[in-house]
Amino acid sequence: MDQNHFDEQTQEALGQLFEQFWILRSKEPKAYQRIREREKALKRYVSDKFGFDLIVHQHFIKLEKLPVEAKKWMGIQEFSSPLDYSIFCCGLAFCERRSIDEQFLLSDMTEDIQDLYPGEFPLDWTNYQHRKSLVRALNKMVELSLIKTVDGDIELFKNHEDHEVLYEVTVYSRYFMRTYPDELFHYETKEEILTSEWNRHHTDERRKRVYRKLMFSPVVYRESEEDSDFAYIRNYRNRLQDDLEFHTPFTLEVFKNAAFLVLNERKQKYTLFPDQKTIMSIALHFQAYVRENVTETSINSFGEYKLTNAEYIQLVEKVKEKYGHGWSKKYREMDPKAIAQDLWQVYKEWEMMDREKDTDLLIMKPAMARLTGSYPADFEMEVE
Repeated sequence: MDQNHFDEQTQEALGQLFEQFWILRSKEPKAYQRIREREKALKRYVSDKFGFDLIVHQHFIKLEKLPVEAKKWMGIQEFSSPLDYSIFCCGLAFCERRSIDEQFLLSDMTEDIQDLYPGEFPLDWTNYQHRKSLVRALNKMVELSLIKTVDGDIELFKNHEDHEVLYEVTVYSRYFMRTYPDELFHYETKEEILTSEWNRHHTDERRKRVYRKLMFSPVVYRESEEDSDFAYIRNYRNRLQDDLEFHTPFTLEVFKNAAFLVLNERKQKYTLFPDQKTIMSIALHFQAYVRENVTETSINSFGEYKLTNAEYIQLVEKVKEKYGHGWSKKYREMDPKAIAQDLWQVYKEWEMMDREKDTDLLIMKPAMARLTGSYPADFEMEVE
């Protein structure tokens, strides 16, 4: 690639492609145009380094992103059950049968979804949970611009199964689903779908796996002594660092057991740790306390520290004793056990903690030691 063509605007466009599902011309004309003007450089880079396809359509632009491994956060966060996904897919199938810009009533759609639904038990719109699931699915379809609300409020359907809403099918509904190497019914698991993706990458599979892991994961860990992906990162760290720093705003940091992409300054469009939630301050205090008090002899060769749930709660209690005076009222008054549960959710999501299946021990991962937090000296003086 001629690097002179990969300017700051191209870097900005690349970040937007990774952060968003797609860029719609009607909603983001400037972003759409910026990508169109840099289409060649972007296509070449994402294909060469990630093995991704950049789809440039007259109505939208979409980067087809596939991870090395499917993770919980990659799902639709507004959905709370498999039923939500099933209804969402039935909604897509309903739209396939309609013409672009065709209008339809909610009752027409609910009837078709009942017929299309593949579950063991039929959908029953007198069931409140089924109605709530439908509302979540349709709200997501509207958010993604797959359908457009013409008249009415879908939220009222939660309490009245005969409530009507008028919708319209959009052109985008035809392009939500990506194409697969084979018919979907030939796959039995999500792992089979991900594995089939590599059949079209006969060269440079290792590099593409590493780039995907670094871009899609909060951290890439050394998982075994023979971890070839992590060995690639360590062996080519300088080359990777130069390339990623030129094409993205991220800096690559590589340690014995973990590798990260980090930002030296916060950019609002990126999802980062720590974010602005109150619990993040407590997480940084917890990490500082662990770093100060856990001895190296307690840490295994992969940088992990294992402890029981009771020991974990005791740690949280000690952290609260040391730092709790500056926490929000909610956490100052909260029981350490409840704080520990909130922290566990954060650390699980950011891949900083896990649970060992055989022993049920908690595992603190190396990433926990990377970021710590403490109060400024003037704050401590005010408290004293």
